[in-house]
Amino acid sequence: MATTKLFLAGSGGQGIILMGQIITYAAMHENKETTFLPSYGPEMRGGTANCTVIVSDRPISCPLIYEADIVAAMNLPSMIRFESLVKPGGKLFLNSSVIDKKPEREDISVYECGATDKANAMNLSRSANIIMLGELIRNTGVVSPESIEYVLSHKIFVGKRADLLEANLKAFRGE
Repeated sequence: MATTKLFLAGSGGQGIILMGQIITYAAMHENKETTFLPSYGPEMRGGTANCTVIVSDRPISCPLIYEADIVAAMNLPSMIRFESLVKPGGKLFLNSSVIDKKPEREDISVYECGATDKANAMNLSRSANIIMLGELIRNTGVVSPESIEYVLSHKIFVGKRADLLEANLKAFRGE
């Protein structure tokens, strides 16, 4: 694997930061080196939110990235702003439920996931991020699906949120 650099972006409230945390926890669960660097505007919900995650089998010297192997955009402004961050040959994941524009680049692989529509159809309107996470993990292998499910069941959907676990596991699995 060497090193995989991810950049996740969207609006505040779409669960971008949580997606990054879940990948980071899963990498730690697999005893991999990892960094997590969140960034969000002062307005939080509705403002911009993004994070950088690096997963590696060797020490990481800097959490900053200048190009990403994988970019996930949950809204159109994020796709427009961060499409250029994907390295040539990299992967761009789009929430096609809300992004009606095609990327301009032809040197990258594009994965369209109607995450918002799928979440609404499952009656899980706040789980579009988990659906996008499943699409990303299935198509990149940056961490194993089993590690993500471990994190969901042992760190995220516990306590007061435990009743949301089964539905979110189905969302993650794309069921």
